This record gives sequence, C-alpha cells and structure tokens, in this order.
Amino acid sequence: MKRAFFILLIAIFTVGTVFAGGSAEQSTGTTSASGKTVINVWTNDRHDLAYVEEKIAEFNATNDKNIEIVLTTVVEDYPNMLVMAYSSGNAPDLFGINARGTGFDLKTFVDGGMLVPLTDYIKDEEFEKVTEASQHIIEGINAIDGVPYMIYTALRSGSRMIYNKDLLEASGITELPTTLQELVEVADKVTKTGNGQYYGIATCSSAQLERWLEGVCTKSGAYPYDFKTGKFNFDGFKEPVKIAQQFFKNGSMFPGSNNQGVDAMRAQFAAGTFAIWGNASQEAGVFTSQFPIEDFEWVVGELPSIDGTVKGAVEARPQKAYCMFSSSKNKDAAWEVIKFFSSEDFLKGYLESGFALPISNYMAERIDMSKIGRMADFAILDYEGMFPAYPAVTVAGDDYAKALWNCIVSGSDVDAVIADLNKRYNEALDRDVSIGKVKRIVIEDFDMLNPEAGTPVYLDK
Repeated sequence: MKRAFFILLIAIFTVGTVFAGGSAEQSTGTTSASGKTVINVWTNDRHDLAYVEEKIAEFNATNDKNIEIVLTTVVEDYPNMLVMAYSSGNAPDLFGINARGTGFDLKTFVDGGMLVPLTDYIKDEEFEKVTEASQHIIEGINAIDGVPYMIYTALRSGSRMIYNKDLLEASGITELPTTLQELVEVADKVTKTGNGQYYGIATCSSAQLERWLEGVCTKSGAYPYDFKTGKFNFDGFKEPVKIAQQFFKNGSMFPGSNNQGVDAMRAQFAAGTFAIWGNASQEAGVFTSQFPIEDFEWVVGELPSIDGTVKGAVEARPQKAYCMFSSSKNKDAAWEVIKFFSSEDFLKGYLESGFALPISNYMAERIDMSKIGRMADFAILDYEGMFPAYPAVTVAGDDYAKALWNCIVSGSDVDAVIADLNKRYNEALDRDVSIGKVKRIVIEDFDMLNPEAGTPVYLDK
C-alpha cells in the first residue's frame, strides 16, 4: 500500500513537470479571473503549435460563449500522463489525439470510464456538415462497439515512395517502378551507377517496416490480422519480405542507414546521397522547410505492390481529434471547444498551412490546393483507407515489425519467421482473450479494399 501511494505521489509530481505552455494548476480550475468558463486542453503536437495558439487567442477574444481555452503541451509519455492526470484529479477537459503510433489505447480509456461518448453531440448539423463525422466512425480507432469518443478532422497520407529524379535519370531510369521487384532493380541500378558516391535506397533505425514496406504488403492484400476469422495471419508477408531481402544482398541499401535516426537519413536524402526514400505526407514539410531540397528535383510516387495491382488499401492515419474526459465539469462548454477545433474556419487555415490533408469531402472542396505546396503530391488516393484496430495482445519476443525487418536485414529463413509469428501471436491472442485482457474482433464481411466498412463483433472466446 505504501509503495502504491509513493508511486501515485511521483505520478502527481511528474504531471506538473513535463509541460510546455500552460500549467498543472490550470487543469483544476473551471473559471478564469474574468469569470469565463475555462476549458483546459492538452496536446502532444508541437509542429502546428504556432497556428493552434494563434487561433485559440482569436477564439478567446471573440467567442460569444463566455469560454476561455487554456492549451497545455505535454512533451513526453503522453498516454501515461493522461492516465495519471485523471487518476489524480488533475485531468484537463479535453485532450488531442492522433491515430496509431502515439501509444494511446482507446479501449483502455473507455473501459476505465475515462471518456465521454460523443454519440449525441456529433448530431450537431454544422459539425456533421464540416467533418462528415458519421462516415468516419472506425472501430477501435475512434469508436468502441460503434460508440464514437472522438472525431478526426484531418489525415496523414499513407506511405509513398520519394525519389531523387536526377539520380534516377543519371541511371537511365525514366519510369517509376510499380512492383516491388522493379523497385529492387531500380535501387540496384542506381547504386551501380553511383559507384560508391551515392546509393539506391536507405532506411533508418525506427519504424523500418511500417515506414513504407508494410504499405506495400497491405496494397498487395496482406495484413497481420485476418478479421474474417479473428486470428493473426502473417502468410501474406512472405513474398514481399523475400523480395526486400535483395536490397541488402545487392548492397543497394545506404551503408549504416539501418542504425541512423530518421532525421539523419532525411538530411542524407536532401544531400543527394541516395535515390529512394519511403514515408508519408509529413515529408512534404520536411523537404521544404526542415531539410529543404534545392539541388535536385524530387518526385513522389505511389507505393509499388507485388504484381503492380491493388488488392488492398494502403493505411492512411487520421489526425487531429479531441476526447472529452468524463471528469470535466463543463462538458457542454468542452463540446463547444471541440466544435471550434473542427470548424470550417479553423480547418481551412490548418489544411492550407500544409499540416495535414482533409478527411472530409466538404473540406477538400473548400481548401485552395495551390496553397498547400508539396503536400498536394501526397493527396489521398482512391485505395487509401483506415483499418479497424485488432486486439493489442502481449506477445513474447519481438513484435512482428521488428521480427520481419530483422529477417530482411539478415537474409534469414522467411518461412520459419512467418510460422513463428503466426504461432506466437495466436497463442498470445488465445491467452489474452481467455483472461479477459482483450476480446477477439471478427468482421465476417471485412474487405481489404474497403477496411472502414463491415460489421465488427467482439468475442470473449
């Protein structure tokens, strides 16, 4: 008991030490000095902070709801900080969330009674018009059992291949590859032309599989989880992993890149030391502002697939949604703030600033694409979509992304690695279902080309 109390004290203390902007004290108040209703909002986004703060200042000065927004940026361990703030009675009214990759598990928050369902709120006509909320309720991503707890307002594209056009042309390549084998051959040809001065392709030390190769797999019809049967199945990864091993066997992977940080390799691409880089729409800003490319022409191409055809969706990541804590004392005012962040005025400036892509057709028709710069090269494709979440199981050993990437780098037996993944993941799923940690999700009418559709059923066996 003493140890638990000590940990809680540490948690409460920590909550007050990792903020940039705002303060821990602000999260406990409900009115400002001027008598306005204070709505406290947490975010872990910093790339768009100047724009968001500017719009908040405008809202605070002009809104007729007698509301004041206080924004706090949490700079580390975001999901755990949210849980600790809620447990200690210091939770904000709202917190911002982007899709997968932040460590946030929606089901954990819902099962803990921490969130307010937005079912009735999102019936607001103006909100529906701008966000098309009813069309973007995705199981496990922003909804549990069909009940929405947040509505995303923007998108990060699925992965693309980004090419140094000058290096391709110097190697006699005039057409972008449409199959993974063609990509291997292009990388090999550029490397041979470079003769040690530049290479075909590079990776980095984080999210190697997820950065673009996993998108090749899903476009080819492979996915880690078979929603129709409710089991993990990695068999579809065999062929792409075997082909990708050739990047290392051929020596066309930029030496040492597998151990370098993502920004280090972005800088290398901008310097012209390799020809092919895979990532999503955030690279539009990276290569125009952070590491501006000025000495060569760069082009953005679609991901290849195994045979050049599209058999599954490439996963786009929804961005910019807000959850309401159940502990909020001013829920209706908090909803007004969600509406503000989801309004046409806020989103138009946000999207035209190139921070993300529109998720709704309504906003896509209202932004000036000429203002978004190279973000336009990452415009959402017909076959991009958002996948439902599969069970977050506790697996012994390496997760599938690390296991598959290690197999690619080492050139080890792909069939053995896949068999091991199938065994370990399904054993973990059966165990976690049996102890009530997760439920098995089955979508009998699941369609790889339309992953947002289908009717999910949760099973406890």
